[in-house]
Amino acid sequence: MSAVKKNVNELSSEELYALAREREQQEAERREQEIKEKRGELKAKRKELLARHRKELAEIDRQIQDMGGSVPRARSTRRRRASGETISQKLCDIVATRPEMTVSEIRDEAESRGIETRNISQTLAYLKRQGRLNSPRRGVYSSI
Repeated sequence: MSAVKKNVNELSSEELYALAREREQQEAERREQEIKEKRGELKAKRKELLARHRKELAEIDRQIQDMGGSVPRARSTRRRRASGETISQKLCDIVATRPEMTVSEIRDEAESRGIETRNISQTLAYLKRQGRLNSPRRGVYSSI
């Protein structure tokens, strides 16, 4: 649009439509920015809560040990292979070998590499939610 502002009644339908699209884009960007800020606030709040939780647990564990009790070690929730890589990372590496792969192709390749495939669909969905894989259509994955 030109630098001179026109009255709304003087705008053509194309100009009005372009103006509406520009406004929609600005509003979408604003909403996305708000969501991004809120997500950052929630992540910071979560981090603070976890730190406080760990500190409180450490104090309780110390008290138990002072009384002669034993405290169980924290177990890792990630399953790692002997090489130190997670199953998620291995699946990302498999998907990166081709432009697109179906779930059954990924499963076959993982089994041939000796990777556990019991929960492969859930793991692939998790990787998609995390933004580590892309899914152009149902049951098909590609690397990012």
